[in-house]
Order: sequence, then structure tokens, then C-alpha cells
Amino acid sequence: MRVVHSTAHEAHDPADFVITGRSAPFPECPERAHRLFAAVEKAGYEILPPQDHGMGPIAAVHPADYLEFLEHGLDEWRQLPDSSPVLIPHLHPGRHMQARPEAIVGKVGYYVAGTSCPIGTGTWPAAVASAQIALTAADLVLAGEDAAYALCRPPGHHAFSDLAGGFCYLNNVAIAAQHMRGQADRVAILDVDVHHGNGTQGIFYERADVLFCSLHGDPSIFYPFYAGYADERGSGAGEGYNLNLPQAKGTGDDDYLNAMAAAFAAIKDFAPDYLLVSLGLDTQENDPLGILSITTNGFSRMGGAIGALGLPSLIVQEGGYLCDEMADNLLAFLGGFEASR
Repeated sequence: MRVVHSTAHEAHDPADFVITGRSAPFPECPERAHRLFAAVEKAGYEILPPQDHGMGPIAAVHPADYLEFLEHGLDEWRQLPDSSPVLIPHLHPGRHMQARPEAIVGKVGYYVAGTSCPIGTGTWPAAVASAQIALTAADLVLAGEDAAYALCRPPGHHAFSDLAGGFCYLNNVAIAAQHMRGQADRVAILDVDVHHGNGTQGIFYERADVLFCSLHGDPSIFYPFYAGYADERGSGAGEGYNLNLPQAKGTGDDDYLNAMAAAFAAIKDFAPDYLLVSLGLDTQENDPLGILSITTNGFSRMGGAIGALGLPSLIVQEGGYLCDEMADNLLAFLGGFEASR
């Protein structure tokens, strides 16, 4: 398995964000990718730089007005008197208001779901580079490689087509899935981040050509709160092609892997040409943002079970935050995956 990565993510380095009503250090920090990169480098994985695919594959998922906002919204924001150095919303349209305003103060709330997506000078180039990493790794699999790992930062699975959220700006796995659909009739996405991939679900919710399956912490008590419930099955042509498997707080290895069997059954029935895995390492028992209790051995078992599906696979990095086990968990997952092939 080869790895695709770029240091361009370092340009995106917000100092803090607002959580539970207070300012806190930004957990989606460059050090996350540094540790993961050091782990795969030390383990001997071949690491490739991303290739520039241009904006076409990104624009196939995200509309022009949203991309324009991400690229140039900060410039508008800085024209305001006494504006902060980063773009952060302080109001949102809510479920009873839908108009798109022209003023930047309104637009930031329209395009950004919460305070966990500050936009600074380096955010746009880092997000674009992260998408290019996923696209380059997708090309490796499309070219016949058994699997590839896209070491993306910032992550992407909380980004809807026109809405940033949860540290995510461009939806890397959705961009890669749409790109792969150009050479395949059907692709499946399996999201094993502790947080539900609400953006990915939203992008493909009405489509029958992309199956989305997610195991995640119970959203009735955990982010993203408003999506990820078991009764969300898709709509229109996509009805039946969305599977959510919410897990109770504290769920450990055995129960988690047993629940994963339902996702495997759905994937096998769907018979995709390619599998994309949104890999979150934040299901780990000591992750500072998690509520599940997966051990490092559990990540090895998880990787092995996914690898045993035998599908050409693209593994895309999502969450996983600073704890002592984070890098070991990545190597355990990749090692388990490779051992089962």
C-alpha cells in the first residue's frame, strides 16, 4: 500500500475554536498529521506527493458559490471594521430561514455550520491540497493498486456540498468517490470515524450509485447531533442506500466489530467496484474527542475485517486527535488491513 501526503496542511493552523461556550485550543492541528506521517514513514511505507487535478473534480461535488466563499470570504471579512483575523460565524440561518445573503457576516453563517471551522489565510490552500491527496490516492486504486492511503488534513466527512462543519471544508472522500465513479458503476463508502459523516451522507443521500455506511457514536448525545440516526435510509432514488449504525457510549472492540457485520452485509449486497473508507482514529478509548472504547488491537481487527472484503480500497484519513495511541492505531489498522488481503 502506498501513502499520499503533503505538508501543505501546515498552512491551516487556527489557534483556537469555541466549544461548550468557551475558547479552547484547536484540536485539528498540524501535529496530528505530523504524527501520522512519522508513523507511516518509519514503518517503511512509500509516500507520494499529490498530483494537481485542478478544480474540476472538486467542483463536481461542491458548487461554485461555496468554493468562491471558501477562497475569498476571508478577504471580504477583513474589510469589516474590527474583524477577527480568522473567519468565524456568530449566527446561522436556522431551520426556518433559507435565504442566501450578500453580506459576509451573513454568508459565513450560511456556509459554515459552527465555530469548529475557522477560516484563516492557509485554510483554502490546505483544503484544496487535502482534496488533491484523496484524488491522487484514488488514481492509484483506479490504476490497479489493491489499496492506497490518503493522509488528508484537514479532514472532510462533515462538509456538505455547500456547508463546512466539524473541522471539514471540502469533502475529500466524496470528491474521491465521485472521481472514481467516472470509471465505475458503483462505489461504497464505509465511515468508521467516531462522528457520523453527515456531510458525506448529505451529498449522496438521494443517489443509488454510492452506498454510504457509517458506524459512529450515538448522535442523540454526540456530535453532529442532527444526523446519523438509524432511520435515515436515503430518499428518492437513494432510498435504501444509506445505512447508519449508531453505537452507545463506551462501545468496545467486540460489540463494535459485531455491529460492523451489518455494514459488511450491505456492502456485499451492493457489490461495489471500489470501497472507500473514511478512517477516523477517534473511536480510540483515550481519544480526547471520542466516546467509544476501541483499543489498538481493535483497530487491527477492524482493518483486518475491512481488508477481508477483498475490494480495491481507498482509505481516507478523517478524525483522530492527539493521544499517545493515535499513531499506533493507524499502523494497527493498516497492518490488519494488509494482513487480510
